[in-house]
Amino acid sequence: MIDTLKSRITSDPKIFGGQPIIRGQRMRVADILGYLAAGETRDSLLSQFPFLVDEDITAALTYGAEATSHRLIAAE
Repeated sequence: MIDTLKSRITSDPKIFGGQPIIRGQRMRVADILGYLAAGETRDSLLSQFPFLVDEDITAALTYGAEATSHRLIAAE
């Protein structure tokens, strides 16, 4: 399922300079995360942007989680 979600995130140098976007649309992953962080709901996003489906929002959240997950290295 994760691979299916990841396939919804694409990158095209001609769209937003190659930033991660949803299925080739002009909707950045960062936009979806920003809307959600500002308090928008999934239903609100789906009604505002009819080209989105619920799996796109889940894919954006998954991408964001993975992009910020990294191993910490303790400095000595």
